[in-house]
Amino acid sequence: MKEQQTITTQMMTVRVSGTGNSKQKALAAALAKVQTAVLQNSSAIILRIEPVDIDVISAYADIFCEKFLFFFLPRKKECYAITVDITVKVSLVAIDEIKFVSRTGSQ
Repeated sequence: MKEQQTITTQMMTVRVSGTGNSKQKALAAALAKVQTAVLQNSSAIILRIEPVDIDVISAYADIFCEKFLFFFLPRKKECYAITVDITVKVSLVAIDEIKFVSRTGSQ
């Protein structure tokens, strides 16, 4: 059987966002959504997703004061939100290009 070139690479950009109570957790939440965003844009089987570039679209820090019973024990709470465009290099298998041969017989 003749071998076929079925593994291809693509460059694509996905926009993801994440929130967290620290800067690291907000960015980690955004990076965790990259795989699902890439899977939604492609119908092929994905072998590898490699980030190439990250562009920050927006980054916000919300800081507010929380008090117990409106007066006691004030403390500052922080919430971070980030939206990024991530350029990824995707290695994928084009399942449509694989030729399957039918065979009959009992096993």
